[in-house]
Amino acid sequence: MSQSLERGLAVLTSLAAGPQTLDQLAQRLGVHKSTAMRLLRSLEAGRFVRREDVHHYRLGSALFDLAHQALEDLDVRDVARAHLLELNGIGGHTVHLATLEDDHVIYIDKVDSKHPVRMYSRIGRRAPVHCTAVGKALVADWPPAQRGQFAEALTYPKLTANTIDSATRFLTELDRVRDQGYAVDRSEHEDFIHCIAAPIRNHRGETIAAVSLSVPKVLLDFDGLLGLVDDVLRAAGGVSAELGWQPTEKRKEP
Repeated sequence: MSQSLERGLAVLTSLAAGPQTLDQLAQRLGVHKSTAMRLLRSLEAGRFVRREDVHHYRLGSALFDLAHQALEDLDVRDVARAHLLELNGIGGHTVHLATLEDDHVIYIDKVDSKHPVRMYSRIGRRAPVHCTAVGKALVADWPPAQRGQFAEALTYPKLTANTIDSATRFLTELDRVRDQGYAVDRSEHEDFIHCIAAPIRNHRGETIAAVSLSVPKVLLDFDGLLGLVDDVLRAAGGVSAELGWQPTEKRKEP
């Protein structure tokens, strides 16, 4: 790495902590003020640095443009893969990654169960929103008006005895998901399977995917499933953090 590039990166790293003067930057770099000034002028010309006032410099808009583009280019499936494998390794249960497509969820990645009893699912399969944990997690954080409009447009096919069958019940469930930070499927989609899911957010805080843990009831009862909530939240939070999301508040305890 060239000396000029090293010094330029050192300037940007220093300014990440806040505005600094020419004297402060020259001292940090261990160079004369004239050398620091030449470097700052080059960075300023490229909008990597801007002069805040007569004496202070701070990071420029070009850095934020680059960061934004880098975050936009991240593929949630690529980012999530290691976290899905880690979650699967905790108990050996099936892990899904899903996104929303119209009024259904679509599974975009899966790590199979390590147990003999497995559920039928595959990458690319679609499933209803109203009776899947990932579906609830994907829409729970929407603004109330958007959630209401979406809920009223669904048809609510009754797939099991536990399936939510009305917009009123669905909206009540979404309020619960929003409050607790995770969603559950208590054998609502398939009789013998229950699931927990958590939302994955991008750098703007928008829910763009959800990660779930699906377990046959013969392997784990519902209380046992809830014991894995923190693991699912940790996986979803890890993916979100890599996508640039920074949480502002803690979820409510279940």
